[in-house]
Amino acid sequence: MTDRSYRYVTLDVFTAQRFGGNPLAVLPEAEGLSDAEMQAVAREFNFSETTFVLPPADPAHTARVRIFTPTKEMPFAGHPNIGTATVLAWERLARGEALPQPFLFEEAAGLVPVTVRVEGGAVLEAELRAPLPLSRLAMLDPAGLAACLSLGAEDVVTAAHRPQVTSVGAPFVVVELSGLEALGRIKPNPVAWDAVLPRDGASSIYAYVRVSGDTLRARMFTRSLYEDPATGSATAAATALLLDLSGEARIALTVHQGVEMGRPSLLQATAWRDGKGVAAGVAGGCVPVMQGRLRL
Repeated sequence: MTDRSYRYVTLDVFTAQRFGGNPLAVLPEAEGLSDAEMQAVAREFNFSETTFVLPPADPAHTARVRIFTPTKEMPFAGHPNIGTATVLAWERLARGEALPQPFLFEEAAGLVPVTVRVEGGAVLEAELRAPLPLSRLAMLDPAGLAACLSLGAEDVVTAAHRPQVTSVGAPFVVVELSGLEALGRIKPNPVAWDAVLPRDGASSIYAYVRVSGDTLRARMFTRSLYEDPATGSATAAATALLLDLSGEARIALTVHQGVEMGRPSLLQATAWRDGKGVAAGVAGGCVPVMQGRLRL
């Protein structure tokens, strides 16, 4: 039997520093891979996500993009879209081709536009628009949610909002904490976690602290005790929630994530009101790390 091979690129997303940000593997020409093979490849890379670029169903769109964690397919995620658009932009620029503005990715959650900013022939950053307007779902008991993170109820700030399931394409529990000291003490408690989550499709917790009026510091955890160094979909959801609470027409936030785990990430998030509700987007830069061919 002849081996099949597929080209791959890895990069770090939401950072300008290699080995910072959130790692991503991209297979730019994934046509011919089965669902089971995509899942196996994602498990082999063992990054938080791996993306597979396929021909679009609609030729007016750029590509169909499928996103897999090591255990399942995701309908939408932030850093995979930023990284995939950046890889495709790098390759088009190397061939002397014009870039679509925006890239339009067909995904399970809907159509995701990603705009790539180029200066002097180099990609500076990419910005995605989340595929769905803000959904505010279940509110959670602050004490129970604090227990999931091995914190006390006094560590959870509820002045602006109680812990709440929030989504702009992928659901997360969003919770505000009292300060950086509380953020640094987080340690997921699986027993408490199982008593509280999942709720309304959310099984992950995005905790943030207001460092200043327009700057947040955040951490994101899953039930499996995994911490994500940069979570674009959760950042967009939290930004949309904060805009909805503020009553303003638009907000822009700078979000630092991954600091405590030694992979500092920088995310620029925006949210605005449109005819469908509250929309959100997130932007950031990428750096290349590896490339090669994967055999099947």
